[in-house]
Amino acid sequence: MQTNSKKTSIIRMLDEFRSIAQTGINHTDGVYDKERYHRMLELLANEYADISNIEPEEIHTQFSKELGYITPKVGVNSIICNSQGEMLLEHRVDDDAWGLPGGWAEPGETPYNSMKREIFEETGLNAQVKEIIHIFTRYPGEFGLPHTIYLILFYCEVEEGEIKLSVESQDISFQKIDTIKEWHFNHQEMAEAGLKYWEQHIKKDE
Repeated sequence: MQTNSKKTSIIRMLDEFRSIAQTGINHTDGVYDKERYHRMLELLANEYADISNIEPEEIHTQFSKELGYITPKVGVNSIICNSQGEMLLEHRVDDDAWGLPGGWAEPGETPYNSMKREIFEETGLNAQVKEIIHIFTRYPGEFGLPHTIYLILFYCEVEEGEIKLSVESQDISFQKIDTIKEWHFNHQEMAEAGLKYWEQHIKKDE
């Protein structure tokens, strides 16, 4: 049985090999080199599948769509608290769990603009994106995901608007985070870091 540290080492090795293969596919002109890199991706997809419980074909399809030099994906998430220290959370449709409003950063946007857009799309609120609290890392294989992901956690404040549900949400409301039992991926860790930031930097100034 593999230890967690051994499994993590294997996952990081797979991720580095994947980056080499995909970068090679997108930059080489050699027909035979492309064939070898594609075969390398197929083999890697099988190994990822064993770890993540995602079908190899699905993983290979995701990998094949990525162009250029392979870098980690970037997501943005928001911490919005009311005066009682309750946090704005989204009860998600996809996994029936609670999480912070947020999503993927988009090309052509700054991280701040991506965060502002995601908050509006998911909650209907216009928010001021203030400080970066922390940057979290999800490694391949965690939560059944095949990519390295950087998650930028922002402290934000509502400027105007009324809460409106998007198709991604069952509920959006202010909650005490210690009452939440089911969290989306590592959002509990991010929420706890955000609450600590609010208590140390915002609450004391009110």
